Amino acid sequence: MKEYLDLFCIFTRIGAVTFGGGYAMLPILRKEIVQNRGWATDEEIMDYYAISQCTPGIIAVNTAIFVGYKCKKELGAIASALGMVFPSIVIILIIAMFLSNIMSYPVVQMAFAGIRIAVGVLVVNATVTLFKKGVVDKSTLVIFALVFIILMFTSVSPIPVVIGSALIGILLKAREGK
Repeated sequence: MKEYLDLFCIFTRIGAVTFGGGYAMLPILRKEIVQNRGWATDEEIMDYYAISQCTPGIIAVNTAIFVGYKCKKELGAIASALGMVFPSIVIILIIAMFLSNIMSYPVVQMAFAGIRIAVGVLVVNATVTLFKKGVVDKSTLVIFALVFIILMFTSVSPIPVVIGSALIGILLKAREGK
């Protein structure tokens, strides 16, 4: 029972301080899950993020489910998911009750402006970390460049691009093994 409570509490804490979504969560997740607890490796977290981006739902919740499942199977996944969404539910309820009354205050508008800047930095930090871990040789750099160009300059859906990237990765790994 303690393990489930630990999963719930850790993801509640992560969910409570993660503003800006799944990418902003990466530095905190790495510190808590990889460095402090050893529940997953950097590579596993990157894999969870990759899969979470391709599956329906919120990246942060999907990643919490993967970590929870790895630690304690189905009940661990449930505890982690509930922990991740619990702070959001509480915060959204509180904001909904008071938002219309306080949004006109300049200090609140300035606070939100500051939060947006901090979230932007967290997203850039997560992007740089993922880039360093994912782009490890010339082949992965070429895949990165192609995906970047396709997604930035065309209207192609990310789904076939991700599937295509996965297939290319499989083919490259199979070729290396020969």
